[in-house]
Order: sequence, then C-alpha cells, then structure tokens
Amino acid sequence: MVKMNDMSDESQRTVRKAVIPVAGLGTRFLPATKATPKEMLPVVDKPAIQYVVEEAADAGLQDLLMITGRNKRPLEDHFDRVDGLEAALAKKGDDKKLAAVRHASELADIHYVRQGDPKGLGHAVLKGRQHVGKEPFAVLLGDDLIDERSPILPKMIEVAEETGGSVVALMEVPPGAIHLYGCAAVEATDDDEVVKVTGLVEKPETGEAPSNLAIIGRYVLAPEIFDVLETTEPGRGNEIQLTDALQVLAEQEGGNGVYGVIFKGARYDTGDKLDYLKAVVQIASSREDLGADLNSWLKEYVATLP
Repeated sequence: MVKMNDMSDESQRTVRKAVIPVAGLGTRFLPATKATPKEMLPVVDKPAIQYVVEEAADAGLQDLLMITGRNKRPLEDHFDRVDGLEAALAKKGDDKKLAAVRHASELADIHYVRQGDPKGLGHAVLKGRQHVGKEPFAVLLGDDLIDERSPILPKMIEVAEETGGSVVALMEVPPGAIHLYGCAAVEATDDDEVVKVTGLVEKPETGEAPSNLAIIGRYVLAPEIFDVLETTEPGRGNEIQLTDALQVLAEQEGGNGVYGVIFKGARYDTGDKLDYLKAVVQIASSREDLGADLNSWLKEYVATLP
C-alpha cells in the first residue's frame, strides 16, 4: 500500500472525530416523520441513530458532531440525561432499563450544528469544518447500519492513518442496482481488502458504471476535503456532492489519494420503507433475546404465504 507523505504533527493524522449528517427531512417515511426525525425511528428497541453512534464509539471515536436541521431536537434529547426517568427506574429497581437509558448518554461527547439550507451531503460535511479543524475525520450516514459483528471503520481508520488519504467503504452490488449508488473505478493494492480509487461517479446511468463497487455510507476523510468542497459546484440533483469532491482528491497531483475498503459483512439499509422493514426483521432475528421465538414464528408465517 502507498504510504503517506511525512507529516510533522503525529496528532494531525490520528482519526478521533466523526461527523454524522442527520438534517434530512425523511420524506419517504411520511407521515411517520412529520414530527419525528427519521433517525429516531426504532430498529427493534433502539432508534436507528443510536446504532450509528455506537459504531463510532466502538471504533474509538469519542468526539462526534451531528449536522442537524429544524425539528431534530429529539436527537439531542435522546443522547442527553433524563433525570426524572432515571430516578423512576432506580426507585423501581429496574436496573436493566436504567442501564439501557443511561447507555445512550454515555456513548460519546456529542455536539450539534444546524445545516440550514439542505444543499446536499457535501454541504453537510462542510458544516463540520470549524469543529474538525485540520484533522482527518470519519463520516457516518444514518441510513446504513453496519452489523457490530463485522465492523469496517477500524480498517478504514487504519488505511487513512497509513496513507494520509481519504477512504471510502465499498460494497459489491448487482450491476442492475449500481445506478442507485456512487460508484468507484479502482486499482488493486497489495492488500486484498483495499483498493486505490481512480475515479468516482455519483449514481451512474445504466451501462456507464466503471465497476459494481458501490460507495456505502462510511467515509474517513482527509481535512483537505474541506478546501475542495468550498469550491465544488452543485452536481447531480443540484446538490453539492461529496462524491464530486472525492473525485478531485483522487485526481490531485501530489496528494495522498483516495482508497476504498471493500466491505463483505452485514449491512442494513434503512433508507426506504421496504429496506427498513427488512432491517428490523434481520436485526431482531439475530438477537439472543428475540431471535429464536421470532424465527420460529417467521417460518410458520412464511409457510402460510401464497
């Protein structure tokens, strides 16, 4: 693997922070999201956003910035202490629920800033510039939940710290589905899990995709991305696309480039209603406390379907 250019300040290449964009309106889940942020929709017994925060914390990222919007206050409340509820649970002696409630508020140091105008993912990431500073940082999108048994962030952070470049998570998808994703053109490295990204296309037209490697919602970005995003013009959907900025970094002479880590673990998509329902069933069916009974019922139910 190509090694990074020498950097005088060791701390500047250590990944410690994460940006989590959560300003979307969640229109695909209306009317459920009329008053409730889509990130707060439950996946079994936790809101989707908690899985994302837990993933960041498990990867050692303790300084998180959520890029929020109007009507996202429930996100802040969820990760805050609720003294009255905790006192009531303690009085009842319900230690299990008390621990679960406190867990969310103890995961990480979480900060919030509003995006304002919804100008795309690239614009949301750019809102994190003041908080992140000149350090590399992770970006986690809330629509993709990564199974804790197959984490990808640790490997991505390792590659970013070795190379000084930016890193995207890539997953093989059927050729007929690649138009739904950002797509990468790649070259092999000496690590089977890692590729060098030579080009990126946001949601390519059928037949124009350079590969079947789709970008999923995990990134580890070099701070140089901010300078590029400042001058990135709106692209597909008239939004500032993070993919377009990464394309610039991939082509930049003298830079540290863009790499991809190929993900082969379990990923749950909560981006639309059908995929959300599938995610709930998949996660519940793998739970020790629910799986046996749920799977038994599912088998019986499926047998009754025409």
